[in-house]
Amino acid sequence: MKPEISIVIPAYNEEESLPALFEELYPVMEQMGRPFEIIFINDGSKDKTLGLLYDFYKAHPKEVRVIDLNGNFGQHMAIMAGFDYVLGDKIITLDADLQNPPAEIPKLVAEMDAGHDVVGTYRVGRQDPIFRKVASKIVNKITNKIARLNISDYGCMLRGYDRRIIDIINVSKESTTFIPALGQKFAANPIEIPVAHREREMGESKYGLFQLIRLNFDLMTSFSIIPLQMVTMAGMVVSFLSFILVCYMLLRRLILGPEVEGVFTLMAIQFLLTGIVLFSLGIAGEYMGRIYREVSRRPRYAVRKIFEDENGE
Repeated sequence: MKPEISIVIPAYNEEESLPALFEELYPVMEQMGRPFEIIFINDGSKDKTLGLLYDFYKAHPKEVRVIDLNGNFGQHMAIMAGFDYVLGDKIITLDADLQNPPAEIPKLVAEMDAGHDVVGTYRVGRQDPIFRKVASKIVNKITNKIARLNISDYGCMLRGYDRRIIDIINVSKESTTFIPALGQKFAANPIEIPVAHREREMGESKYGLFQLIRLNFDLMTSFSIIPLQMVTMAGMVVSFLSFILVCYMLLRRLILGPEVEGVFTLMAIQFLLTGIVLFSLGIAGEYMGRIYREVSRRPRYAVRKIFEDENGE
């Protein structure tokens, strides 16, 4: 029987949380009384993750499929791999770390039954360190303004997508993409709902500070050229002010003669201008890097093996 609901779960070194995740998730899906499939994507894990996923598949070959990637391609590319193989009309993405309880899934499905093609979520009572919550709020506001979106919580991956949205996302062949924002761009009737959030009890987060910065650069440069325009405007303003400063210093030298005072002020100004130039080069480099990745046309992921029901039933 063709599944109606597809659950897509990327997993990277999640051997500690996977048994508890499956123990919670499978009964939730059974109780819904609707045909379903659970697609796990092993994103190049180096621990026992693949072995655990294979055990899930052997125990439930009709409902569980496992996509084993050839290396670590990142969370969003792993989800994209899952999207390429989903069979359901309603697709739910879920992290493997158990911070979003699987018991919240029926709420998303109910909203999709009501006609919403994208069901976004935002975490209530978020159990994360203070600095991550504050940084997340700042990034959410900045990103919404730059990308002209209206997403309350970019970091929550428990989300629902209609099959039509997934088909559009699959057609998009960008080498890097941020799935929640891409889905929101294509949605005709989106909605956001609150979901519970738990502290991570097993394993470690795969997103350190550098990975979070990298992800947000990808997000902002994927959906807008406003950062590049801001740099251009800042360069124009700084150039104008620098020209005025040079004229002032020349007039001062002609009228008052050479002087030593203010040398360190000029050095500070020079350092400021150098910092702005380097920052501007960094922003321009981000866009050039994206162009390079797009032009190179390398595959977004590589599948080593798929474990699924051979009868295709």
